[in-house]
Amino acid sequence: MSTPKKLTQIISLLLLAVAFFPAPSYSGKTVDYLPGFSGKLPFDLQTGYIEVGDSELFYYFVESEGNPKQDPLLLWLTGGPGCSSWNSLVYEIGPLEFDLDASLEGGLPQLRSYEHSWTKSASIIFLDSPVGTGFSYSTTPEGWPTSDTEASNEAYQFLMQWVAENPQYLDVPFYVGGDGYSGIIVPLITKLVVEGNEAGVQPRLNLKGYLVGSPNTDDFIDSNSKVEFAHRMALISDITYNNAKKYCKKNYVDVDPDNTQCILALDDYERCVRGIWPNQILEPKCTLGRPQDDRWTRRSLQEDPNEFILSVPQVSNLWCRNFNYGLSDSWANDEAVQDALHVRKGTVNQWSRCNQTISYTKDQPSVVQVHQNLTNYNLRLLVYSGDRDMVVTFVGVVQWIKSIKNSANLTLSDKWRPWFVEGQVGGYTRKYEKNSDYFLTYATVKGGGHTAAEYYRKECYEMFNRWVSLYPL
Repeated sequence: MSTPKKLTQIISLLLLAVAFFPAPSYSGKTVDYLPGFSGKLPFDLQTGYIEVGDSELFYYFVESEGNPKQDPLLLWLTGGPGCSSWNSLVYEIGPLEFDLDASLEGGLPQLRSYEHSWTKSASIIFLDSPVGTGFSYSTTPEGWPTSDTEASNEAYQFLMQWVAENPQYLDVPFYVGGDGYSGIIVPLITKLVVEGNEAGVQPRLNLKGYLVGSPNTDDFIDSNSKVEFAHRMALISDITYNNAKKYCKKNYVDVDPDNTQCILALDDYERCVRGIWPNQILEPKCTLGRPQDDRWTRRSLQEDPNEFILSVPQVSNLWCRNFNYGLSDSWANDEAVQDALHVRKGTVNQWSRCNQTISYTKDQPSVVQVHQNLTNYNLRLLVYSGDRDMVVTFVGVVQWIKSIKNSANLTLSDKWRPWFVEGQVGGYTRKYEKNSDYFLTYATVKGGGHTAAEYYRKECYEMFNRWVSLYPL
């Protein structure tokens, strides 16, 4: 795998630091009870910090509810950048969810167990990364700014220290996973793990593969694919789409300001999609806010007078997902909750589900080449996306997968077909391989949005469980 000389030197230093510096004194602490949850937690939860340079990275660790001595270990990152891994734990792949009906009664939002958790089949480290995300913080002013490269390096160092503290998981299969913007970070971490193993860094990770859901991968492809997606979903007319293709020459991102016909076509596109909720095009477009705001019961859910006005349904319908999101902010900022999670006092002024104020540089506009280089190793990759997601469209995902297929000479081993959950189509899938060593499985989640696991948790668990158990989808 080719790497620039300067970057190779930096990686070498990082690997040496991991290999020779002792494990930090801070390890995970058990959490038996959580405010808002009735009784003792029915799963093993630990929380803690690991020091990486100037950063104190916070994590939630949920041990497998199956056979933790044999089940895989998964490092999971949520996207954003800046979205806490709590988002994945409670809304997507974890063993908890908010009880919306009980939370309507006021007071601290209520939690309950969720049956179809990925922790039924794997032990999962939910990491708040990069610094400034969730409860992760920096001990110095210089430590707050970060980037794609720095975030992936810090996550790798975190991982190496965590497994050094928890050597009982060294022999089980290990995977790196994440969704949304973590589609950029996950392959970078996987690359570092591969290089660390090749360099003989200890402890050696039993890396088997990685997975990305609804993944940002390439800035241009991700953005450019939205026009074609809108046409496929009947959001724009044939005339608008054909004009855009013709006059923009299929480039809807780098538009010449003097190209009037292209700009007019894109104006038509924008006019048609501006009332669409891009996370899931079939759901209503709601304003952001917390559940205690009066907008949830008395205001229109569209405050822009130039947009279509949506009437507010009965509160019990709760079809606006932002209400559910707001429960996390109310819950996680409660002092009793932070005490239960062993959060260090004074380190985070205001917890946010997704911190949009972090100082972050997106210095990796594309990781397609990283994915391609990883095809040279004995790895398994799962890529999945909701087919109603307009944030990262399946059109763009298929495009970059095809480019990897062609450049890395992958062969089709399982043609396009439906996959099922309880007799119903969960989505569609195909599989590629290379020399019987590398395998890439792509799956759509029928009706899924951004990110897919939030909208169809049960189906995505079945997909993950089959894939990680080496079964066909």
